[in-house]
Amino acid sequence: MKVILLKDVKGQGKKGEIKDVSEGYATNFLFPQQLAAPANESSVKILDNQKKAEQRKKDQEKAEAGELGKKLEALTVELKAKSGKDGRLFGAITSKQVAEGLEKQQSIKLDKRKIVMDDAIRTLGVTEVVVKLHPEVTSKLKVHVTEE
Repeated sequence: MKVILLKDVKGQGKKGEIKDVSEGYATNFLFPQQLAAPANESSVKILDNQKKAEQRKKDQEKAEAGELGKKLEALTVELKAKSGKDGRLFGAITSKQVAEGLEKQQSIKLDKRKIVMDDAIRTLGVTEVVVKLHPEVTSKLKVHVTEE
């Protein structure tokens, strides 16, 4: 019997897959638990439409992330910090401070977790920071740290 899985089922498959299972397993376990639905023509068409809509949404999110990435590459975030000799900072500039500076200066709200920094910025000058906007889209942002 062919069924469409409505949720992930351990040992069978992921949500949205069409699987061939025994009739007893389907009627006694999958249907009562609402883990699957019978795979008839109308339900298969509905599933295809849902997959197409989901793909369009993913493509749109990727395109928006790409546009934002191009915009970020042209920007420089100006931050001020106290520093000592040799341009070393007292403390460090973190991804949270970079995100706040970007929001104040450019009105671009960006989650601090999307800013990828191996280590905090500890020197004066311009530093390039990687921003991961989407699993497939990354961009670079310049952070200019000046003395307070």
